[in-house]
Amino acid sequence: MKSGSMRLKEISLRQDPDLRKELALLARGCDFVLPSRFKKRLKAFQQIQVHPKKEEPLTPALSQNIPKFYFPKGCPKTNFNIDGIISKIEKTFSDFPLERATLEDMGKVAKACECPMYWKAPLFYAAGGERTGYVSVHKFIAVWRKILQTCHDDSAKFMQLLAKPGCNYLEQEDFIPFLQDVVNTHPHLTFLSEASEFHSRYITTVVQRIFYQVNRSWSGRITCSELRKSNFLQHVALLEEEDINQSADYFSYEHFYVIYCKFWELDSDHDLYIDESDLAKHNDHAISSHVIQRIFSGAVTRNRKVHKEGKISYADFVWFLLSEEDKKTQTSIEYWFRCMDLDGDGVLSMYELEYFYEEQCQKMESMAIEPLPFEDCLCQMLDLVKPQTEGKITLHDLKKCKQANIFLDTFLNLEKYLDHEQKDPFSVLRVGENEGQELSDWEKYAAEEYAVLVAEEAANEQWNDGYDAELNLLDVPVANADDKRPFFELPSHSSEVDLEEYEYEDDFE
Repeated sequence: MKSGSMRLKEISLRQDPDLRKELALLARGCDFVLPSRFKKRLKAFQQIQVHPKKEEPLTPALSQNIPKFYFPKGCPKTNFNIDGIISKIEKTFSDFPLERATLEDMGKVAKACECPMYWKAPLFYAAGGERTGYVSVHKFIAVWRKILQTCHDDSAKFMQLLAKPGCNYLEQEDFIPFLQDVVNTHPHLTFLSEASEFHSRYITTVVQRIFYQVNRSWSGRITCSELRKSNFLQHVALLEEEDINQSADYFSYEHFYVIYCKFWELDSDHDLYIDESDLAKHNDHAISSHVIQRIFSGAVTRNRKVHKEGKISYADFVWFLLSEEDKKTQTSIEYWFRCMDLDGDGVLSMYELEYFYEEQCQKMESMAIEPLPFEDCLCQMLDLVKPQTEGKITLHDLKKCKQANIFLDTFLNLEKYLDHEQKDPFSVLRVGENEGQELSDWEKYAAEEYAVLVAEEAANEQWNDGYDAELNLLDVPVANADDKRPFFELPSHSSEVDLEEYEYEDDFE
C-alpha cells in the first residue's frame, strides 16, 4: 500500500473542490475554520509544493562596436579643417565691395571653397543670390558651413547645391541655371552670345545627355549614388581647363551642332516636333518602320511629356540619335531592348525577333538582295548572344555578349546590317581588344558628320558670296578653331514654342 505522503502527492485540486475553495480563501487572507479532516491533508500538500528555482541574473554580453559602413552623403574625412576653408572664404569676400559677391565674383569664391570654377552659379543660387543680385559673406558662410558639415564628397555637395529643398535627387530643370551660366561665361561658347535663341537648344541637349549617361535607373531623377558612379563631375571640373569640345559625353558644342542639324533636317515644318514620317527619313529610311512605331508608342519616352499626340520632341530625338549611332553603350542597349520587347515581359521571344526581321527581308527583296532565311539568321544570332535560357534573350544576355550592336542592327537598321555582313567575319573576334583606346561609335559619327556640315557650309558660303542669302552665318566664329563651322541663324520660333517642357525666361517669352 502507498504511504500517506505518496497519496497526498496524488491529490489534485481539480479532484478535491473543497480543498481548492479553502486554499482560495486562504490566499485572499480570509478568516475561516478549517475542518479537522483537511488540516493534515493541507499541511502535507504545502510541504510538497515546488518552490521555483531562483534564477541567477545573466551576465550581459559584451557589446560589439560595428563601424558605420553606409554613407549616403560621402564618407567623412578625418582631420578635415572646416574653419580653415571658412577663413579662406572670408578673405576672398574681403576683396569685394561691402563683402558682397556677384555672380561674376563667384569663380573666386568657388576656388576658395576648393570647388571647380563652374560650381559658381550653383553656389551663388544656393545662397539666395538670385533675389538680390549678390551674396553677403555671412549668408554664404552659413550655407557653405552647413553643407561641409553634412556633405562629405563632391557628389553630395553638388546634389545639395542643385536640388530643390527637401529633395535628395536632381530633375532635369535643376540643371538649367548651372548650364545657363556655362553658356554665358565659357570662353568657347562666346559666339552664342549673339544667338540667345539657341541657348535653350544647347542646354536641352546637354541635359538630355546628362540623364542619358548618368540616370541609369531611367527614373527621370538622378540620385547621389548615380552621380557618384558617373564621370559627370569630372567633366565639370575640366570645363575650365580644356576645349569644351573635348567633353564628348556632355558639353561638346560640335556634338550638339550635329544633333540639332540632324533634327532640323527632319523637322519639315520647323515646329520643333517630328512625327513618324519625319523620323522615317533619317539615314535614308534605313530604320525599321516597326521600331519607329515602337518609339512613338511611348516605349522609350514614357517618362517625358509628349506635348503633341503622335509627335516627339527634340529632347526625345537626342536619346534616339545617341542610341542609334552607338549601340554598344549600356543605355542604347536598354533603349532598343525596350523597343523590341513588344509584350514588356523582359524577354525577346523568337516571335518578336521574327516580327522585326520580316521587314528587313522585305526591304532586301525590294533591293534584289536574297535575304537569309529567318531560321538561319536566328541560329547566327543565338550563337552570337548565347542566351542563358534557350529561346529567350534577356537584357542581361545582350549586355554580356559584347556584340549587341550587331544583334540590334540585324533587326532594326538594314544599312548597318548589310555593312556588318560585308565585313571580315574575323574582325568580330577582335572587338574589344583595343576598347578604350579608340573613339566610340558615337564620337566617330559626330566627327564625320561635323566635317560634312563644315564642308557644306564652306561651299554655301562661296556660292552665296556676292548674293543676298536666305540663310546667313553668324559673324562670330567658333573659338580657337578656324576650320569649325559657325552656327546657322535658323528661325527661332520664339513665340511658338519653348523647347521641351522647360520655361526659359530669357529665351522664350
